[in-house]
Amino acid sequence: MKKETKIIVGVLAGAALGATIALALSSDSSSDLKGKVSDFFADLLDASKDKLAGLADKASGLADKASGVAERVKDKISEVHA
Repeated sequence: MKKETKIIVGVLAGAALGATIALALSSDSSSDLKGKVSDFFADLLDASKDKLAGLADKASGLADKASGVAERVKDKISEVHA
């Protein structure tokens, strides 16, 4: 895993653990706790999907840029050999 991905996973795991502990120690009833935990993890999942989509877009952009650079290098080499 890349460093950025490890950091994101660590932050998300820490947030999930912290929220779960805080909710478990709160004085809410069991059904309220279940609802809050469920909502939290749904929000966390949505945020994770958004972050991963952003990373995928970034990777795609970098791949396109690398492809363009490779094409220009290929063209320059063809010009030199011609």
